[in-house]
Amino acid sequence: MEIRKVGVIGCGLMGGGIAQTCAQSGYTTVVREVNQELLDKGLARIEAAWQKMESKGKLTTQQAAETREHLRGTINLEDLADCDVIIEAVIENMEEKLRLYPALDRLLKPEALLLSNTSSLSVTQMGAVTKRPGKVAGLHFFNPAPVMQLVEIVRTISTSDETIETVQQFARSLGKTPVLAKDTAGFIVNFLLIPYLISAVRMLENGVASRDDIDTAMKLGCGYPMGPFTLLDYVGLDTTLWAAEAIYDEYKDPLYAPPPLLRRMVQSGYYGKKSGKGFYDYQ
Repeated sequence: MEIRKVGVIGCGLMGGGIAQTCAQSGYTTVVREVNQELLDKGLARIEAAWQKMESKGKLTTQQAAETREHLRGTINLEDLADCDVIIEAVIENMEEKLRLYPALDRLLKPEALLLSNTSSLSVTQMGAVTKRPGKVAGLHFFNPAPVMQLVEIVRTISTSDETIETVQQFARSLGKTPVLAKDTAGFIVNFLLIPYLISAVRMLENGVASRDDIDTAMKLGCGYPMGPFTLLDYVGLDTTLWAAEAIYDEYKDPLYAPPPLLRRMVQSGYYGKKSGKGFYDYQ
């Protein structure tokens, strides 16, 4: 099928970044938030990004104007009814997603695709509460979505070949490089990344080395662009915790068991860069 109109649910850091990416790629894009305050905040973030691109010459004035025309926001789910594909980017909470998917299934035209940006939750479970499981898949972007080149396409046992082919073509049209993964907790990247991040937190928790020394060691010793604590703050401590819990629930492997320090920091509202404080202070 041909994708012309994209709906994005959620206009936070990830949802807003995905909506920005789709609009910049020429797709008519509608992004939906649960209330006007959150929508305005998300759209303002996108507008600031476009103004920055324009000031740096990455967008001409005409291109910026055309791109703005491709995007609009809404707080009404019904405004997504004629979309060809929906990219869901709501909070990493399965109960919330399981409430949303049946509503979308009833609202959308039969041929529309339902894609989840989840980083670790079961896409199979989301598809099972719809009458279109063959048209449900994962499309996991990485933060920041307009910049990061990778997307993980997640195939459930019900996802059709046609859906996968369409999603691959769509991902490439966004300028992304897609990789295909089965619907197992953590997919590819988080399955490998989470134990590394958790090990760093355990090292700090046990007094093996300081935060700064661990970050420096991994940057200079392994050639990583940033150390684990900088990366944790960038990804989000809450997002990392949700991913770790999801993978641990599926495999019961102690490598994925969240350390008490990570859990306590999330409980205290220290989510990283997005909250102004994580392992580093951004205020």
